[in-house]
Amino acid sequence: MILKLKLSNIVYSYRGYLFFLTLTRRSIYVVGLCMLLTLLSACEQNDKPVNLTIAKNEVKQYYESGKFDEELNTVIEEAKKRFDKVAFKENSIVIFDVDETALNNYELAEKMGFGYVYDMNKEWNAEMKAPAIPQVKELYAFLLSKGAKIIFLTGRNYYEYEVTYQNLVNEGYTVFDTLITQIGEETKMKAKDFKSNKRVWLTKNGYEIIGTVGDQWTDLEGEFHGIQIKIPNYLYMIED
Repeated sequence: MILKLKLSNIVYSYRGYLFFLTLTRRSIYVVGLCMLLTLLSACEQNDKPVNLTIAKNEVKQYYESGKFDEELNTVIEEAKKRFDKVAFKENSIVIFDVDETALNNYELAEKMGFGYVYDMNKEWNAEMKAPAIPQVKELYAFLLSKGAKIIFLTGRNYYEYEVTYQNLVNEGYTVFDTLITQIGEETKMKAKDFKSNKRVWLTKNGYEIIGTVGDQWTDLEGEFHGIQIKIPNYLYMIED
C-alpha cells in the first residue's frame, strides 16, 4: 500500500478500529506497510468460523423464538401474490418438495443435534412423525382454490413411498395428482439433476409447470421451474 499524502496526521478507521497516524516523508511507506499488515490481520481474524455450539444455538433460537415463522409468513404472502396473477388451466401444476417444505422435520433435527444420523432419519420417516408446515399448507390450499394441480417431488427413496404418501395425507395434503420419489439409478443422481429431469419428463407428458416450491435451490433450479418459491431452511443445505 503506497500513500501519497502531504498531511502530517491522518485518522484511519477500519471495521471499528481507529488508527491515528503521524507521517513524515521518510516514514510514510513504513506506515503504509504497517496499515496493510494490520488490515490483513483483522481480515484473518474475521475469517474464523463461528463456534459450532454457538451456531446451533443461534439456529435453535431463530426457529423457536418465532422469527422463522415471521420470515416464512412473508415468503408465503409474497408467493400467493405471484400465483394470484396466474390463469391456471386444466394441465397447470405446481410442484412441491416434501421435507422442510410440506413437512417439518425440526424435531428430528434437534434430536440429531442438528447433524444427520441415517438410522434416526429413516426411523422418523417410517413412523410418519413429521407435521405439516402450516404456512406451506396454506399456500397449497390457496393453489387448489385457484385450480392448480399439485405434484409432490422428493429426494426420498422409493421404499419410503408409502409412508411419505401417508404422512402427507395424515397432515392434510389430501388432494394431489401424484408423489414422485427416487428409484433405481436415480438415487445416484445429484438433487438438482433429478428434480430438473423429472420436470422435463412431466412437461413432455403434457403438464404445464406454473411454479416450484422448495427449501433448497436444487428444488427450484434447472429446466421448467416456473415461479420459484424458496422456503427458508437453516437446518441443512443441499448444494448439488
